Order: sequence, then structure tokens, then C-alpha cells
Amino acid sequence: MIINLKNGIAELLFGMKQKDVEVLYGKPDKQYNDEDGNVICLYNEQKWSLTFYEDEDFRLGYIICSHPDLTILDRKVIGKNIEETKSALPFKSWTKEDFDTTENHFNESNWLILQSEYNDIIRVEIGAIINDNDEFDWKFK
Repeated sequence: MIINLKNGIAELLFGMKQKDVEVLYGKPDKQYNDEDGNVICLYNEQKWSLTFYEDEDFRLGYIICSHPDLTILDRKVIGKNIEETKSALPFKSWTKEDFDTTENHFNESNWLILQSEYNDIIRVEIGAIINDNDEFDWKFK
């Protein structure tokens, strides 16, 4: 399962509507609305959570994934050491936030979060890029 930086994961592209995703992957295993009115779809087999933004006509704008076969630039990441992984990636600008037992390592230029626990990556979050006009750069038209 490949992360396509700035675009999405696997066949998912930022900007897809829920119906577009369902053509590829079927109905979600669970669906709910968050406090902002966004639709969150969970897919157990793919181990991802997809967020469709209410204020963007319910376009796919955020993906959280913990699938063990997830790769970034041909490198598996889930279960791997966070510092080794970050140093092997070509982007060097990272911001780190602590949350009790977990840490988020954020690379803004790719809108990428590597979440770690006990120094190992447990989850990857990737979001749609916002362009210079302060608008989402939708990849699916």
C-alpha cells in the first residue's frame, strides 16, 4: 500500500467523493460524523480512516492509516523505528509533538504525520495540500 505524497494512498486521491471511494473499495465498515460535520469512513481491511470535509462539499481531505504494508518512497513504515525512518526520507524538516505515550512527527511540506509509540511508527496521517491561494489542491477532478 503506497503513500503517494501530496496525492493520497493507493488508489485514493484527495478530492474524491465518498461514492468514488466506494466504487473502488465498497461501503465502509463504519461511518460517523465528527463534531465539525465531516464524514469519517473506516475501512477495516485497509486499516484506514477517511475524512470527507463538510465545508469542501464532502471531498476526501485526510487519511489515517496503520496497515502493515504501508510504504513511503518504497520504504515500509509501520512498526519501524521513527528516527531511522525520518533520517532515511529525503525531507528533513520535522516538528515533533508529545501526547503522553505517543509522539507526532509532522512534515508540513508533504502534510505528513508519522505517529510513534515506544519509538516505533504506529500510524501515518496524510492530508490534502493547501496551495498558495489558501485553497485545497484537489488531485481528483
